[in-house]
Amino acid sequence: MALFAPPPMYADPTMAADKQHAFNPYSENGGSILAIAGADFTVIAGDTRQSEGYSIQTRYARKVWQLTDRCVIATNGFAADGNNFVKRIKQRLEWYEHAHQKQMSIKAIARLTQTMLYGNRFFPYFAYVILGGIDEDGTGAVYSFDPIGSYEREACRAAGAAQSLIQPFLDNQIYFRNQTPAPGAEPFVPGRLPLSTVLGLVIDSFTSATEREIAVGDGLELYVVMKKGRTTDDLVGSDNLIKNMQVQELGALGEGGSERTFLVSLPLKRD
Repeated sequence: MALFAPPPMYADPTMAADKQHAFNPYSENGGSILAIAGADFTVIAGDTRQSEGYSIQTRYARKVWQLTDRCVIATNGFAADGNNFVKRIKQRLEWYEHAHQKQMSIKAIARLTQTMLYGNRFFPYFAYVILGGIDEDGTGAVYSFDPIGSYEREACRAAGAAQSLIQPFLDNQIYFRNQTPAPGAEPFVPGRLPLSTVLGLVIDSFTSATEREIAVGDGLELYVVMKKGRTTDDLVGSDNLIKNMQVQELGALGEGGSERTFLVSLPLKRD
């Protein structure tokens, strides 16, 4: 006699529902990134904590990488996808440099990033990407991307676990939202803050986020990309920054590199 399964309307309501099995290759690994563009510089930063839930996997995981002498990339989300994406885009930039004997501009890198992310839209990289650097006209530039490839150029952008804490602060301090100029004062213009002020805002953003978000902490890495010929007095000689930060100038990646890139490292809360 054949086995017969009653239709769902006649099934025993006390029986447990069948468990649906699903394939989920993604994971959220915490951390945060941000970038702020200035008149002739750009600051790109990320913390070094990698976690899953309430478990810290490592206290040093890079989220920011130098791509060219003019461009730096930051990724956040699923660490494996972010690392793989950076590896692939570095390969594409190397091919371009060998073929054209020059480095790709940040505007072209932004378009390339959009194409690579959108090309994987049916099985996307779970990675939020921010590009920062110097444009061909010598101005600071920041491009932000979602995992599908939608992007725009902005004056500042934050992403990651502490985005909801950092982005409103940047909107107020960089875009001057909800601020009113004093009578007779010049109107606020985004992207015109001095480097020392921007560095202070970045450090304050991550310091405050570390106090409230368990997925952010341990260390902070800032990449500062400067226009050719710009003075570094407001970076090396900043008195308003903490004393235990380390400043290191990175060498040129290609021949004839003109812009200067600095790596600033400092510790964050480790709880």
